Amino acid sequence: MTDHRRKKAGAAGENGTSSLQPKPVVTDEEPQFINLRPKSLAEYIGQPEVVETLSIAIEAARQRKEPLDHILFHAPPGLGKTTLAHIIAQEMGVNITVTSGPALEKGGDLLGILTHLEDGDILFIDEIHRLPRVVEEFLYPAMEDFAVDFIFDKGVHARSHRYRLARFVLIGATTRAGLLSAPLRERFGIFRDLDFYSEDELVRIAKRSASLLNIQINTDGAYEIARRSRGTPRIVNRLLKRVRDFAQVRGDGTIRKKTVQEALELEGVDEKGLTMLDRKFLKAIIDFYRGGPAGIEAIAATLQEESDTLVDVVEPYLLKVGFLTRTSAGRKVTEKAYRHFGLPVQQGLFKKPKP
Repeated sequence: MTDHRRKKAGAAGENGTSSLQPKPVVTDEEPQFINLRPKSLAEYIGQPEVVETLSIAIEAARQRKEPLDHILFHAPPGLGKTTLAHIIAQEMGVNITVTSGPALEKGGDLLGILTHLEDGDILFIDEIHRLPRVVEEFLYPAMEDFAVDFIFDKGVHARSHRYRLARFVLIGATTRAGLLSAPLRERFGIFRDLDFYSEDELVRIAKRSASLLNIQINTDGAYEIARRSRGTPRIVNRLLKRVRDFAQVRGDGTIRKKTVQEALELEGVDEKGLTMLDRKFLKAIIDFYRGGPAGIEAIAATLQEESDTLVDVVEPYLLKVGFLTRTSAGRKVTEKAYRHFGLPVQQGLFKKPKP
């Protein structure tokens, strides 16, 4: 790399868009949370099939001394998409550049990043389904041919020039894979869904994070946090910190089951992990739409929330635990949800129609 290029790339790194250090770089999170991230696949808890797939792909790429295929991760928020991207960079010993779909407003924004990448470097685009169409079209030749095309002038004087790029690896993350265009989706060599974590996996994550944060926690306390964490590691770590504060101020500093119950009652998180927004969502369908079906836009208007927030953040877990179903006519609250709230099930609402 020339001194001029090093200077440009270094400046990009200071702006949070690129890095020349081999270690993962995250600039938008508190230091304690960064420390909680696993640094290797061996440390990573959960998602065994995904980890095995990545381990094989990384080892094969190392043996051939080639970059990885482009990778797409699909999962609700907080399940480890960003963490895996940084682990892959660490395992491959390459630099990682982090950005997001909404941040790339023009083709020039993406072009500036692509031209600073070295062979094997990783470009991680979070919420890749939100890329503007004009930016997405720049990615097609970049992913497939490792080149971008410039158009000079207009009309009869228009000229095209192809600029060769280093052979980089694109890792995309999305919460809504269905919104990705087919041409973009088909250019990824590895496509993996991340599932919600089991309670046992979340307990292991809670204990590991507690150890890193120097928190005293017993097994019952770890299980109580795990069962209220919606199957999501990010929520485990968030709740752990809130319970830590409660134990420090109202207890003896040790996290036990009762400590967790009292702390999370103040946080508005119930025994199933439902938050205030979850309960408002379900109650709105029950109270205003007689249990459903109700359209997501109507529910969003009732709650005065963004429909994307409900679809990406609220619905996945409610569907997972069986409190909500989606039908062609809209969302419906299940009998299980009525029982959770201690409400009588509406007469005939869940009866199967006679043949």
